[in-house]
Amino acid sequence: MDNWFLSALLALIIYGFWGFFPKIAVQYISPQSAIIYQVAGALFVGLVAISMMQFKPDIHPKGILFAFLTGVAGILGTLFYFAAASRGKISVVSSMTALYPIITILLATVLLKEPVTIRQIIGMLFALAAIVLLTG
Repeated sequence: MDNWFLSALLALIIYGFWGFFPKIAVQYISPQSAIIYQVAGALFVGLVAISMMQFKPDIHPKGILFAFLTGVAGILGTLFYFAAASRGKISVVSSMTALYPIITILLATVLLKEPVTIRQIIGMLFALAAIVLLTG
């Protein structure tokens, strides 16, 4: 098994928990409060990571910029996810938001000039159909 595959599998499992925990959290606290505690959890993981690097993270302006933007996008997405979880069925909310790779694929195609196959286009069309079916 390739190293990337194990990492992707672990991410899949952990993201499954990430998608589930908010539904329970927002039963007790507001989405805005939940995001504060989620940031605390992220900070904890960040502190563990930086300590593993002996407090010497890599420094490159573009890398820092895009990592920062990743954090902003992730937290904003999570805030909206919490809001949706507080009002909707978590099975539908999670399924719909899990289709975010469509956006990633489009960005990679347009900005990074990564090729997209007909098979991938058909997959994206099925994913869009899934949104219609899940929310209908």
